[in-house]
Amino acid sequence: MTLYLTACAYPKVITGKKAFTQGKTIRHKPPIYALHLKAMGLALTIIFCHLPNTLYNGKYLHQTTGAHTHAMTHFTNTLSPRLAQLHTNGLENLLCGGLKGIEKESLRIARNGIIAHTPHPYALGSALTHPHITTDYSEALIELITPPFADIQDTLAYLQSVHQFVYAHLDQEILLGTSMPCGISGDASIPIAEYGTSNVGRMKHIYRHGLWHRYGRTMQAIAGIHFNYSVPEALWPVLHHQENSPLSLADFIATAYFGLIRNFQRIGWLVLYLFGASPAICKSFFNSRPELMAQFAQFDGHTLYHPYATSLRMSDIGYKSKNQANLKIDYNSLSGYVDSLSQAINTPYPDYEAIGTVVDGEYQQLNTHILQIENEFYSTMRPKQIAQSCEKPTVALKRRGVRYVEMRSLDLDIFQPLGIATDTAHFVEALLLTCLLTDSPPMTEQDHQTNNANQLAVAHAGRKPGLELARNGGSILLTDWAQEILTAMQPICATLDANNPQGPYSKALQTQQAKVADPDLTASARLLATMRERSQAFAGFAIAKSAEHAQYFHDLPLDETANQAFLDLAAQSHSKQQAIENQPQLPFDEFLHRYFTQTCS
Repeated sequence: MTLYLTACAYPKVITGKKAFTQGKTIRHKPPIYALHLKAMGLALTIIFCHLPNTLYNGKYLHQTTGAHTHAMTHFTNTLSPRLAQLHTNGLENLLCGGLKGIEKESLRIARNGIIAHTPHPYALGSALTHPHITTDYSEALIELITPPFADIQDTLAYLQSVHQFVYAHLDQEILLGTSMPCGISGDASIPIAEYGTSNVGRMKHIYRHGLWHRYGRTMQAIAGIHFNYSVPEALWPVLHHQENSPLSLADFIATAYFGLIRNFQRIGWLVLYLFGASPAICKSFFNSRPELMAQFAQFDGHTLYHPYATSLRMSDIGYKSKNQANLKIDYNSLSGYVDSLSQAINTPYPDYEAIGTVVDGEYQQLNTHILQIENEFYSTMRPKQIAQSCEKPTVALKRRGVRYVEMRSLDLDIFQPLGIATDTAHFVEALLLTCLLTDSPPMTEQDHQTNNANQLAVAHAGRKPGLELARNGGSILLTDWAQEILTAMQPICATLDANNPQGPYSKALQTQQAKVADPDLTASARLLATMRERSQAFAGFAIAKSAEHAQYFHDLPLDETANQAFLDLAAQSHSKQQAIENQPQLPFDEFLHRYFTQTCS
C-alpha cells in the first residue's frame, strides 16, 4: 500500500480568448524530492519542494559562491517547508490547474507535396489580426493558436475544432504533418508571409524578409509545437507569504519562472529523446547547402537521415543559427535576460551591415543588428508577457514581469492528427512543474555550453545504445539520467492525478518510462521503422500520413455553433485589419524609429 500525501482539484476557468490570468486576448500565439518511508507494509510518500532564490534557514538558496554542479541530478531527502506547509494547510491542490495553451505550425501543401503558393485562405480570416489562425514565417506556414485552459483536454479540444474549421476551407490543400519540410526547390518555393499595407503589417513582412537574407528561407519553413504554460495564479501569493520573501510578488514570480527555464535548459534534451519526430529529411532541404549532405546516411535516393537521430529540427541544421552562437543571453534573472537580449538587438553586426537596411528604396531587413527583434533569438523556452500596442516584448517583461513560459522544442508528431498526443501534453505539464519545483542554481557559460552539447548529441544520436551525456564535469548514460528525472516526477504526477481516477499524468509518465527502456517506442524510431516497412521515402511517408490526417478531419465536421463562431472571428479579423489600414499611417521609417525607441505615444 502506498499513501501519497497529496490531493488535487481542477479549478474550472471561463473558456474563450482569454490571456494567461488577466482576461486579455492572446494573439500568439521545486528540487522535487520524494521521501519514501516504508514500515509495516505502508509506503508513505511525502512530496516536498522549493523554488529558486527563496529564504531557507535565513539564507537565500541561490546566493551561493563557487562552481555550481547541480544538474537536476540528485533528489535527496531534504524536506522543504514549502510543500509541507501547503499540505499542512490543505493547499496542495493549488499545484493543479495551471493554464495550458498550444501553438501549432504546419505547412500548407498541395497533395503532391509541393509547398502551397496560394494566399492564406480568405475564409480563415486575417493573418494579421486573427487571434487563433495566423501565419508564421511563410504565407504557407499556418499557425493555429488555442486559448489557455486549466484542463489540457479543453486545450486539445479547441485545437481539434480549429483544425476542423481550417480543413473545411483548404480546398485541395492539406497540412504537412511533419516538422521538416518537403518539396523545396530553392528559396523562391517558400513564399514570405504577407500582412497587408499597414505599418504593423509591413514590419512583420520586412522582419521575415530580413530572416531570409540572414538565414535563408528553408530553415524558416520548419514547423513545430509550442506549449505555453502558466503556474496556477493562486499558488504565487501563498508561496510568497509562507516564505516571508522580501521580494515583491512580481519579482518572486519572475525569479521562480527563470529557475524553471534554467532547469528546462538542463534537461530539455529529454523532450527531444521522448518526442523528437524528425530523424530524416528530404534531400531538397539541402538545395542551398549541399555540403551538409555528406554528414548524413542515405535512406534512399531522396531521403537523408541519422540512424539514431531524434530531432534534426532541434539540431544544428534546424532551428539553430551559427550567427547567434556567441550570444550570451543571461537566464539567471529577469533583468539580466532583458539587458542581454536588448544588447543583441542594439548591437550592429558586420555581415548584416553588408546587406544594408534599405537598398534601392526597398527594405531588406528592419535593421543591421545581431537581432532585428526579440523573436529572432532561437531558444528552447521563452519567458513571456503579453505586450501592449507598440510595446517591445523585453519592455513588457521589464514592466510587468513573466506571465507564462513558452516551451518550443516539441516536434510535430506525425502519428497524431493534431500533431501532439494527449499523453505528451500531460507529461509536459508535469515536467514543467518539476522544473519549477526543483532547485535551480544560476548558470555559468560552461553550463550553457554543456546544455547545448547535450541537446545536440540527443538530436543527432539520442537513441544510440550507450550514449552518454555531460553532467557535473563527468558523464552519465542518457538512460540513467532519464530514469532519474522520470522517477523524480512520480510524486508530481500523483498530485496532479489525485482527483482523477483515470490517472492521466501517471499513465503519461509510464508511457515515457517505457520509451527510455525501449528506444524503438519513440516517435523517431517509429517513423524510420514505418518508412522501412512501407518502402517509402520521407516525403512519400509524410505526404501519405498528412493525407490521412486530412481525411480524419474531413470526416469529423464541426458543429454549427462552433463553425459560426469561427466564421464570425474570421469576419471580425478582416474588419480589424481594414480599420488598421484605414488609419493615417506614419512614414514607415518614423514608425520603426518610434517602435525601437518606445516613443509611440
